[in-house]
Amino acid sequence: MTRRKKYSDLPFGATIEQLMADSGLTYRGLAGKTRLSAGYLNHLVHGNRPVPSKDVVERLAAALEVDPEHFQEYRLRVITDRLRTRPDLIDRLYKRLSA
Repeated sequence: MTRRKKYSDLPFGATIEQLMADSGLTYRGLAGKTRLSAGYLNHLVHGNRPVPSKDVVERLAAALEVDPEHFQEYRLRVITDRLRTRPDLIDRLYKRLSA
């Protein structure tokens, strides 16, 4: 059995699809665990819907037995939320990255 990486570097839909395959879950099975529709989950996997709210990502993570931080989009949201409270850090980071 391969060891699962702590953080995925794949896009959101591909990450869900990989985790579903790893755990043997179908869309219906994941729908039952998350109380989301199988159709909605299919749209998320195929990129037909935007990355959902933090709450939905947390429900998906729990059902797929990973931390929410496993999804790169979740990590980016956390960073963005924290940066909004630190304009000084935004300026320093911008200067460093734009050089």
